[in-house]
Amino acid sequence: QVQLVESGGGLVQAGGSLRLSCAASGRTLSSYAVGWFRQAPGKEREFVAAIRSGGNTYYAGSLKGRFTISRDNAKNTVFLQMNRLKPEDTAVYYCAAGFYYSGSYYEGDFGSWGQGTQVTVSS
Repeated sequence: QVQLVESGGGLVQAGGSLRLSCAASGRTLSSYAVGWFRQAPGKEREFVAAIRSGGNTYYAGSLKGRFTISRDNAKNTVFLQMNRLKPEDTAVYYCAAGFYYSGSYYEGDFGSWGQGTQVTVSS
């Protein structure tokens, strides 16, 4: 099973940017689809974006245009670039990996999860 570690979270003002990283160990991440999810206080965890092993990308409709998912197979890492951040983007962000991604928002497609990184956007 692949182990995932997220980094890059922090405190940023509204309108700012952050780039989250999801670094893998134990397996080569290039063979996996990788997704980003987030969970705000008191809310259900929700899909943010995903990228297939071949590079196809998928986004939650409300986030497309502000968030960009990418992968660097040489670094065994997937990134989430977040621009024009809003206070409602405040959440713990998780990355997850899975072999068979359906192209949906379904968490069950992803079997390996990181511990999460906190993103806080101040107004």
